[in-house]
Amino acid sequence: MTDFILISGDKAMFNPTFGQAIVTVRPGDMIGTGKDKINQKLVCVDGDEKKIMVPGCSYQTPQYSIPGVGMLTIESLAGNQKAKKTKSGGKPVLLKGASFKAKFQVMAPAMQPSAPSPIPDTTPQYSGTGTFITTNLKIKGT
Repeated sequence: MTDFILISGDKAMFNPTFGQAIVTVRPGDMIGTGKDKINQKLVCVDGDEKKIMVPGCSYQTPQYSIPGVGMLTIESLAGNQKAKKTKSGGKPVLLKGASFKAKFQVMAPAMQPSAPSPIPDTTPQYSGTGTFITTNLKIKGT
């Protein structure tokens, strides 16, 4: 199956629902480290997705109404997001594909109002999903 190759400047868009947590998401920027270029930008290869980190995202849950803060990362790619044949510098290129698994790591827990002090969310991380948005609408990989 062919799909568009990801390049530097493309976006990782995170869905706001991470289980019980609703996250105020921001996109993550892809930085390609491949040897080849598309539109004068380096292609993204296997491993580049691990460098995407979006810190400072606030979140809430139904139980914890005082927002907390955390960081978004890509946990793993879907099978159709890593090329089987197309490579750059010996590594598989990354493809737009379907949706990746995302992780929201809690840095400052959300709180539940309570006297004498608020009760913190004890969940250290939440799982969610996201998709890639690419500006490359010409070159596909397999």
